[in-house]
Amino acid sequence: MARAYDVQAVEKKWQHLWSDEHTYEVDADDPRPPKYVLCMYPYPSGPAHQGHVRNYTFGDLLVRHQTMKGNAVLSPFGFDSFGLPAENAAIRTGEHPRSFTDARIAELKESVIALGAVYDWRRELRSHDPSYIRFNQVIFLHLLEAGLAYRAKAPVNWCPGCQTVLANEQVLADGTCERSGDLVTRRDLEQWFFRITAYADELLESLDDLEWPERVKTMQRNWIGRSEGVEFDLKVVGTTGGRDDSAGSGAPVLRVFTTRPDTGFGVTYAVVAPEHPLVDLLTTPAHRKAVDELRARAALASEIERTSSEGAGLAKRGAFTGSYARNPFSGEDVPIYVADYVLMGYGTGAIMAVPAEDERDFAFAQEHGLPIIRTTDPPDGFEGGAWTGGGVKINSGFLDGLDVVDAKDRAMEWIEAEGIGVRKVNYRLRDWLVSRQRYWGCPIPVVYCQSCGIVPVPEDQLPVLAPDDVEFLPGGESPLARHTGFRNTTCPKCAEPAVRDCDTMDTFVDSSWYFLRFCDPWNDRQPFDPAVARHFMPVDQYIGGIEHAILHLLYARFFTKALIDVGLAEGLGREPFRRLFTQGMIRMDGTKMSKSKGNLVAPAKYLDTVGADALRLFHLFVGPPADDVDWSSQTDEVIEGCGHFLDRVWRLTVEVSGLSRPEAPDGKAEPALDHGLSGRPNEALPIWSYDQPAARDVDLLRETHRMVDKVTRDLERWSFNTAVAACMAFANTLQRYLRDSERTGPGGGNGPSGGGERAHRPTYDQAADALLLVLAPMTPHLAAEAWEHRHGAGARVHAQPWPTADPELVRVQTTTLVIQVNGKVRDRIEVDPSITEAGAVELALASPKVMAVLGSAKPSRVVARPPRLVNVVG
Repeated sequence: MARAYDVQAVEKKWQHLWSDEHTYEVDADDPRPPKYVLCMYPYPSGPAHQGHVRNYTFGDLLVRHQTMKGNAVLSPFGFDSFGLPAENAAIRTGEHPRSFTDARIAELKESVIALGAVYDWRRELRSHDPSYIRFNQVIFLHLLEAGLAYRAKAPVNWCPGCQTVLANEQVLADGTCERSGDLVTRRDLEQWFFRITAYADELLESLDDLEWPERVKTMQRNWIGRSEGVEFDLKVVGTTGGRDDSAGSGAPVLRVFTTRPDTGFGVTYAVVAPEHPLVDLLTTPAHRKAVDELRARAALASEIERTSSEGAGLAKRGAFTGSYARNPFSGEDVPIYVADYVLMGYGTGAIMAVPAEDERDFAFAQEHGLPIIRTTDPPDGFEGGAWTGGGVKINSGFLDGLDVVDAKDRAMEWIEAEGIGVRKVNYRLRDWLVSRQRYWGCPIPVVYCQSCGIVPVPEDQLPVLAPDDVEFLPGGESPLARHTGFRNTTCPKCAEPAVRDCDTMDTFVDSSWYFLRFCDPWNDRQPFDPAVARHFMPVDQYIGGIEHAILHLLYARFFTKALIDVGLAEGLGREPFRRLFTQGMIRMDGTKMSKSKGNLVAPAKYLDTVGADALRLFHLFVGPPADDVDWSSQTDEVIEGCGHFLDRVWRLTVEVSGLSRPEAPDGKAEPALDHGLSGRPNEALPIWSYDQPAARDVDLLRETHRMVDKVTRDLERWSFNTAVAACMAFANTLQRYLRDSERTGPGGGNGPSGGGERAHRPTYDQAADALLLVLAPMTPHLAAEAWEHRHGAGARVHAQPWPTADPELVRVQTTTLVIQVNGKVRDRIEVDPSITEAGAVELALASPKVMAVLGSAKPSRVVARPPRLVNVVG
């Protein structure tokens, strides 16, 4: 499409100037108020895609807007450059992950700059840089010393496709790996963990203070999963296949946790996890085969699969052990089952089952022919099944007649008085498993010595770097484990032979503190100076996808608190991100755009044609930024339409004001030239008026201030699409103003010979400048170039203060009150916009036109919607 200006030349020019002039570089000693705006740093998989464009356009708008408001805005950029794709590419092609990653970083950086997004590139970091690896390892050692990092053998999620361990958060609801899509299995391995559970309460409680989407806070609350209840003992009866009549004092007990002790009289069986330490003791010879088969199946299933209500039937997911436990409420003996839906890592690994009041227990009881005893009276009309709501207790002995809330408290008091249990709070959250059996990650800085055990690598020997000459093969161990030069070392304590830990850290460790390193990236003594970090932190606005609601955001919150507690971040606030915005995803044919799905639409073709500003404007205009965007066959037309709008802005701000000029010093007027707005070639604008503004000029001034006011409010509430719409509407206002202005007549000047009023140059200039100022954060290249054309070489629109609307000019002077009688318009009256309902009704009833229709009849009712409408019903 033909453009009104050389888009590519203009955009390249300003991208170089912003870099050369260091426009968006800030330091901790900057006297302006600090602001920190940060887009989640990306994994470098290649050139930017439309998701990047959307994310970085939003962030760049905020950076530029806040800078024009007089703030020193920290806007850094970096790359989450460790990860599986680079290593898998090495296995597939033989290219080393470092060279593969560096090439992808170069591609992504080039396309981000071409978008016109501005960053303080001095602060650029890459998580595979040795300096970042070093401080990652320093942090690990501090957590280890504080007891917040530990090693333990545990069942873990194993992805056969990625050939590595996954955290629970990386397993999808269907039991597959979030990256490869392979079905996740379970293995027992020695692994490193971070003790995130020590912060469960704080992570939960401090959510209330964050200006985050409620959806994200709810997801984190659910993942932390705080449950208040009681732990108590079920004494085991007959552990060798026989049935004892009483449970002696030496009998083993099952410790169970429940949030509903009021249902104790309805317990008709108990269930233990397949990994429970008492399973072998509980299982009788007659039931050994069935129990062993179930345990084998459970070992291959992920926690997601095991806790899902779908999949294999419950008959295959449970097996009777042959043993019984005594229900302390009823005194009845109930059978003990092993079932895969009970997890050893949650609660005690054993549950009391109340089929009448738990849907899973109900289905299990039906499948296995177990009794169902209802202990809460369901409401009338309840059609059967498990009733999980409130009500009055029945079949519950000393709890009968109480409501559920009171019965819970009474049951807890009874358990504690009997000495069989205590009140307890449990969490769904598990400690963060950080070991990965991969090469392309940060090595874990410990060695294993036969004499000294686990020994931290001294800080003065960091970083521990992975060698380049490793063999990339599919398999279940890190390539580092096969590299004898890396694996074999000496113990830092005793100098005897030792071996290194050959796993690497989860890449979410890298992204859990990068925002702190951005504050002080040149520090070679510590991860960051807390005093410098305090100047910028917390991040005022964090921007990223909803897919990070649990993983990254929860880990980053934990890390911030832990770094403070181990002495690395003294004086910082304990929450890293004050505000969070999660943008909508971009979909193609209903599916999220992604490289793995092969449905990406590259921005390059738009940057090379309509330009970055038009593409940015599309992403701002297409809909509310939190909504998903459907990329369709009509999208290109909308993007071209954005380009046409920018051409119109160019003509309105550059061609119009630059081509028709005031009188020269010799008194001769410069010729009026084509303004390119009417569509009729060679139509000329009049000579501008510099007299007192007329009424229509005052109207334009009012519209200018209203536009500034609306755009300002829209940007601050993330309503970018309506801000763009306001700019487009204002461009129409300017165009109408010019079209309605006097054409240069034979006599020139105002009056009959000229044919009407001229365009008032000072008013128009103020309006055109205001449009460029509010567009400066949205379409920065066009705004910068047009501003320089209007104000001279060296003029910088982004160095101007953000325009301020005059409240008196913003206020609507009058509005039209439409008066209806029985739904038909009878009158229109100009009223103050702040008119009250009573005032509007009074005006309507006093209208002669209304009185003529009503005559002597009195209205039955009057519906008033001031200041727009009154409907009188006769």
